[in-house]
Parts: sequence; C-alpha cells; structure tokens
Amino acid sequence: MHEISLVKNIFGSLDSIYPEKDRGKIKKIYMKVGLLSNVEPILMQNAFEAVVATERKEYSSCELQIEVLPILVYCEDCLKESEVLNYRFVCACNKPTNNIIQGNELLISGVEFME
Repeated sequence: MHEISLVKNIFGSLDSIYPEKDRGKIKKIYMKVGLLSNVEPILMQNAFEAVVATERKEYSSCELQIEVLPILVYCEDCLKESEVLNYRFVCACNKPTNNIIQGNELLISGVEFME
C-alpha cells in the first residue's frame, strides 16, 4: 500500500514548512487527488490514521480532507473541455484526445489551523 509512504511524505512536507511548535495546532489538511493519481481516498484516510496513531502523534488532532478531481481533457478541434467518463478519453465532439488538463493531481491544497 503506497498510501502510507504518501502520508509520510505529506508529513515531511508539513515538517519542512511549519515549526514543531505549530504542528499540533493543525486542524485539517486539505488534499486534491486526481482520478489518474492512482490513490484510493479510503486507503489514504486509513493510512493517515495509522501513521498518526503510531508515528506522528503530534498530528493527532488533525483531520485529512480529500477532494477527488475528475479527469478533464481539452480538445484542440472543438476548443472545449470535457470530463472523461469510464476512462474513455474523448471530447464533447466525440473525438479521441489525450490532452489531459486535470486528473493527475496529488497535492496539499491547504492547511487549516485551530483558532
């Protein structure tokens, strides 16, 4: 399960930005996860809880919020964005396209602190 190493990387990123005294004040970590990122949100949640419980207790009051982003493609012919459904990479005009503009994301989109 690669989600555990991803969660550890999230904490590593936060550690590099926020001093140790502020880590316990983090209330929520917001993530954007594209459908093509090969991350299962429920497995990411479970990994997050496991790592917090066993290794990163300073984040015990923190919650992980995951937003799953659909796959979007852009068509050069009809100049429109279309959502990919059932992994069928066609645009609104029904032409095949591989011009992916959204869906590969795996990023921390925000951090919320306690007041």
